[in-house]
Amino acid sequence: MLKTGLLFFFLINSAWANWPHENISQAVFSKSVDNRQPIVIITEADDSLGKIYFFTNVRNLAGERITHRWIFKDQVKAKISFKIKGDRWRVWSSKNIWHTWTGLWTVEVLDQNDKILLVKTINFEKSAL
Repeated sequence: MLKTGLLFFFLINSAWANWPHENISQAVFSKSVDNRQPIVIITEADDSLGKIYFFTNVRNLAGERITHRWIFKDQVKAKISFKIKGDRWRVWSSKNIWHTWTGLWTVEVLDQNDKILLVKTINFEKSAL
């Protein structure tokens, strides 16, 4: 019985260790979102894409609010807030990115007190064409 309990504890802690934050099980950039799932997860993009999505799978923050803050060259380009309505809640925001807005983009995930929970960046490059 003790071995089973220790194995369960190890498996749960290992799963949480792979989360980017204790309340965020997944935070990714993608080409789109369909049926509340990110489609074609990306780690870099070029100006031919035009629009990019940021998907966040939030855990255990029911009743609270989180915000995606999109930043480019130290300027906030968008702030999108979400009311978290369940213990597991999936949210996403998108940003149309002009072909002249190449470089590093950052999305900060903020809690309802504007505390940063997570930061993700993506490089948006000029296309080769």
